[in-house]
Amino acid sequence: MTTEPKDTTTRAETAEGTPKVPASASPTPAPPTPAPPTSASPTGERLRRWRLVLGGEAADGTGCVLSARDAAMDGALSALYGRGDGKGQAGRDRSAGLGASAPSVARWLGDIRTYFPSSVVQVMQRDAIDRLGLSTLLLEPEMLEAVEADVHLVGTLLSLNKAMPETTKETARAVVRKVVEDLEKRLATRTRATLTGALDRSARISRPRHHDIDWNRTISANLKHYLPEYRTIVPERLVGYGRASRSVKKQVVLCIDQSGSMAASVVYASVFGAVLASMRSIDTRLVVFDTAVVDLTDQLDDPVDVLFGTQLGGGTDINRALAYCQSQITRPAETVMVLISDLYEGGIRNEMLKRVAAMKASGVQFVTLLALSDEGAPAYDREHAAALAALGAPAFACTPDLFPEVMAAAIEKRPLPIPDPA
Repeated sequence: MTTEPKDTTTRAETAEGTPKVPASASPTPAPPTPAPPTSASPTGERLRRWRLVLGGEAADGTGCVLSARDAAMDGALSALYGRGDGKGQAGRDRSAGLGASAPSVARWLGDIRTYFPSSVVQVMQRDAIDRLGLSTLLLEPEMLEAVEADVHLVGTLLSLNKAMPETTKETARAVVRKVVEDLEKRLATRTRATLTGALDRSARISRPRHHDIDWNRTISANLKHYLPEYRTIVPERLVGYGRASRSVKKQVVLCIDQSGSMAASVVYASVFGAVLASMRSIDTRLVVFDTAVVDLTDQLDDPVDVLFGTQLGGGTDINRALAYCQSQITRPAETVMVLISDLYEGGIRNEMLKRVAAMKASGVQFVTLLALSDEGAPAYDREHAAALAALGAPAFACTPDLFPEVMAAAIEKRPLPIPDPA
């Protein structure tokens, strides 16, 4: 009795419509053996991706054999995300770990930059620092030269600043400078343009030239001169935009919480502080605080110096920081005070709120940013945020791209563009 050969076509191959080999001239042709899916086919690419995601243990069920490049990529993933309860290719343990030496980590960093795009590399670096405790290895110059620099890495380096050996500090400064220069290229032009316009518009004049007339304010000021028979307004008083002179017109105080959770905000605020300080019509002051207060205004010409003047971590005393900033305000009606903090106050809460209320009563435009970063909704003290909102100083998170608009609104004393909560 003749036994029919077993059909080995998989369900996935059938669903994808795997092409059949033409039948031979034999009266009882045997079903053709299907070729294994390749990464060039949709099925093969799906299996390849699942194989890389699942890690290749016996239970992954893909039956997919990786190419040499994919095997190397799988090894880089396994070193960071692998589990210790199975075996990988060639019987290698899939336990996470990059070894204890900086050279092995530097090689791994080189590998992931070879196999993954920059955005993925930055995520994997952050995960390696968090999951495998690699912060101390960032003190090695060889490793710093291999990393993909981003805002999060800068925050980590700043937190290690005091423990950093002299042999590493120059390399660390070079990494930080690269990130800062990239941020300045992205943010400076738009910030200067937006705030220059706001400064000009905030200087009102009563005898403007035609192209300087602020029509909205002019119409509002002359509504009582409306002539119904002509259906028009006779503008007896013109209101126009002034042109900000080169003398200082506005004072901006950036008061930045340097607790560990605010690392990205510290980086962005330092860059913005340097940009604002470069504008002649703005007198910029930058203050950082934990339980102590440090005025870094004299270092604003170089945001890298500002960043290395911070010390991430420690407690928080917002009241003390606001007391210092309040003492530096000389023109309240022309001052924008920006507090960047998650509001976890370790000082005297009631005094903090009284101080904010006093500044607002004197004419200060008070802005509270829970975060200045692209990281989404931050953790913050909701009770303190609600108390500030009740004083007319709503607290909200702000992306770097929105910051110029927030500052422009504060300078012009109009409602802030508060983003909708997620």
